[in-house]
Amino acid sequence: MATKCGKCGPGYPTPLEAMKGPREEIVYLPCIYRNTSTEAPDYLATVDVNPKSSQYCQVIEPKEVHTKCNLGYLHTSHCLASGEVMISALGDPKGNSKGGFVLLDGETFEVKGTWEQPGGAAPMGYDFWYQPRHNIMISTEWAAPNVIKDGFNPADVEAGLYGSHLHVWDWQRHEIIQTLPLKDGLIPLEIRFLHNPAAAQGFVGCALSSNIQRFYKNEGGTWSVEKVIQIPPKKVKGWILPEMPGLITDILLSLDDRFLYFSNWLHGDLRQYDISNPQKPCLTGQIFLGGSIVKGGPVQVLEDQELKCQPEPLVVKGKRVAGGPQMIQLSLDGKRLYVTTSLYSAWDKQFYPDLIREGSVMLQIDVDTVKGGLKLNPNFLVDFGKEPLGPALAHELRYPGGDCSSDIWI
Repeated sequence: MATKCGKCGPGYPTPLEAMKGPREEIVYLPCIYRNTSTEAPDYLATVDVNPKSSQYCQVIEPKEVHTKCNLGYLHTSHCLASGEVMISALGDPKGNSKGGFVLLDGETFEVKGTWEQPGGAAPMGYDFWYQPRHNIMISTEWAAPNVIKDGFNPADVEAGLYGSHLHVWDWQRHEIIQTLPLKDGLIPLEIRFLHNPAAAQGFVGCALSSNIQRFYKNEGGTWSVEKVIQIPPKKVKGWILPEMPGLITDILLSLDDRFLYFSNWLHGDLRQYDISNPQKPCLTGQIFLGGSIVKGGPVQVLEDQELKCQPEPLVVKGKRVAGGPQMIQLSLDGKRLYVTTSLYSAWDKQFYPDLIREGSVMLQIDVDTVKGGLKLNPNFLVDFGKEPLGPALAHELRYPGGDCSSDIWI
């Protein structure tokens, strides 16, 4: 498809063709400084992930990012077939809750306006995914920026200030046509349709309730949701609550729609599920990469439905990893999974203060795509604690030519 956005990437005709693409050589990560006395700007880090390169596992090109758009706490971006770029927002410029969308020119990146109809924003916002073949977009909810900016307060949950719905939009009319309440689904964050553009289903990760819910289209054209995976909480001592949720903060699907991956930022594990039967995902891989329940830490696990003992702290290339697995990105062929450990600076400070002092890291996991399974690459570590202006927090991971969490086939 000849569009402005379409000229930027390799333009694979199908997800399966994309899996045959070349191995990734660099990864982009937006980063922020949070432990420095200087007014250091946010920046975009370019990391070398080519094992044959002399700069392997190094930040090779940091670039400053200057934000001039006062549109209110922007989050997810996707290219549209029109050549425009669409970005979701969590709120208005004052930090109040408002789930709207900004449209940018795909070539100049100038703001063109909002995508939704005037006055038609969702009550809350966060992530979104669209599927033109079904004339549908679905968006998720976190909370108002003013609610989350100073950390997590359990009282805000009781007050109903966190999201618990999916919003189904008419893609052509730009308006909400259905709102789906999530049964036992608190803070639905990342949402993914299956990559097959004909598929009318996908998954959303509900962070606080720590479950994965499947959304799907009914025969009559309406949409429904059902819980398909539940991560049980752990009874603990030495934490802010008597029970600790896994806190599912990121999910993604392999391009062949065979595997679902997600991170439990608090429990500290990364999981792989076979979703050949989307209604009954099967756990095929699990690996612990830090987290709040490691041995020797301040938290004691009193009752655990899954583990017999607390996991060991993670040490890679001599560095003890602070935080837990958060943002994830999969190679096109599905054989390598990249992971960062920072969620949101105010929450990092609350749950993993070592992240603020030491900076986050980027790790790489080898994936068994035949039988399933996850294994840490002990030779890969990008330490953002060693950045020129002090420890930094790295977040999302993106490839220059498209990837599993940004590309949408139409």
